[in-house]
Amino acid sequence: MRRDNQSSVSEFLLLGLPIQPEQQGMYYALFLGMYLTMVLGNLLIILLMRLDSRLHTPMYFFLSHLALTDISFSSVTAPKMLMNMLTQTQSISYAGCISQDFFFLLFGGLDSFLLTSMAYDRYVATCHPLHYTTIMNDSLIFLLVIVSWVLSFASAFVHTLLLARLSFCGDNTLHHFFCDLSALLKLSSSDTTVNELVILTLGTVVITLPFICILISYGRIGATILRRPSIKGICKA
Repeated sequence: MRRDNQSSVSEFLLLGLPIQPEQQGMYYALFLGMYLTMVLGNLLIILLMRLDSRLHTPMYFFLSHLALTDISFSSVTAPKMLMNMLTQTQSISYAGCISQDFFFLLFGGLDSFLLTSMAYDRYVATCHPLHYTTIMNDSLIFLLVIVSWVLSFASAFVHTLLLARLSFCGDNTLHHFFCDLSALLKLSSSDTTVNELVILTLGTVVITLPFICILISYGRIGATILRRPSIKGICKA
């Protein structure tokens, strides 16, 4: 279908990975094995944390959400790539491409924020052990997870909304194995200045700030351990 004022293409072609035809079977089995191992491994982590009451702590609560996010993040791109390799097709619909880009950004951002929350949890546990249970209460834990979801959703929604407003005329070939945002912008016949500015701005919020917070958290942990060197401190490190 033609999308008036948005796109003149109904699908995109994903060139995928540069693999020789005679090697498709081997790489398909390899990637399928890696994907299934990742999914089953993370599901096992979630199951163990649900069954073992000793793991019902803030750190493992965040870890279970991280495991679920990793499953979702990989499932956005891997199944479609494997399906294309199996059927020897390269096409993905316009709506499917936009949706893939949205969920890729959503779970990628969520990964970043959850890792930041886990770093803060370890900082409190190491640097303020006597106040840990008071600080990391249920309200704060749920708040950190909810804020992570909200920020990730907002970032992905803004990127996707701006992407959907662009026009795509002529070339619909993506030199990638999934609908990467930067690759889509290169194909657009519209002015992408606003998109690039938003990528720079939100990239700072979603990637750079969490990275700095993680560095600060573990820097404080390291400084605390070095001030009071002990066997217990080394174990915590």
